Amino acid sequence: MCSKVSYRNYIRIASKMRMLLLFFLATIVVSSSQGSDLGLSHQIHLLRPQSGNQVPGLSCLSWRLGVETRNIIGWTTVPKECEGYVGHYMLGYQYREDSKVVTNQAIVYAQSLKLKGDGKDVWVFDIDETTLSNLPYYAEHGFGVQPYNSTLFNQWVITAKAPALPESMKLYKTLLSLGIKVVFLTGRSEEQRTVTTNNLNHVGFHTWEKLILKASSYTGKTAVEYKSTERKKLEKNGYRIIGNIGDQWSDLMGTPTGNRTFKLPDPMYYIS
Repeated sequence: MCSKVSYRNYIRIASKMRMLLLFFLATIVVSSSQGSDLGLSHQIHLLRPQSGNQVPGLSCLSWRLGVETRNIIGWTTVPKECEGYVGHYMLGYQYREDSKVVTNQAIVYAQSLKLKGDGKDVWVFDIDETTLSNLPYYAEHGFGVQPYNSTLFNQWVITAKAPALPESMKLYKTLLSLGIKVVFLTGRSEEQRTVTTNNLNHVGFHTWEKLILKASSYTGKTAVEYKSTERKKLEKNGYRIIGNIGDQWSDLMGTPTGNRTFKLPDPMYYIS
């Protein structure tokens, strides 16, 4: 009788140990996969991804949802209470996963098209937080909590060190392989053409049909007015805008917008 009880205890203990071992191994695998996906993030800020997002009197996750769905508009800075949440989101795997969902849908759409093959099918890309990531800059300036400072931001742009957003790079390469030409349409000023060109080339964007920067004649105009006008010019020149991707709703509004638009996440700033 005693031997049977001991044997049962042994089986029970062994089963628990096996479960603990499997849990430990699973934890290592998950941690490794997330760590490899973070890439640059660990190099630019001390924050690490966390799941917590509860702030007394304010749900930062709900605030971000309102921003991305354009139910919250006209804001100038990220709420101070949400600095940590936005930082963890941008540096963590969720930002990358959200971007991947958007670009994967864009790829599926692009692959479904029947192109005319005359070289007039183009896809419009915004640059900041769409093609190039300014996360190294914003990680040092409160992830959008600090008011926008054009002098400091332009000093960062001049370094031409903004990394590529990997998900947008995958979309870019796919479009080129399909015979779709790329047009970059950015709110950066015409004076920044050289540094922008250098930055794009440095991170792997080597081919494009046009690089459109904001001329001084658009001073005082909204982003919607500026980008709408430039897209109209493209169509007048015979181009067909079959796709349009940006991190701001102002990249995707106005007329014409293109056959389909794709909104990338960006809770760090708002441009009208």
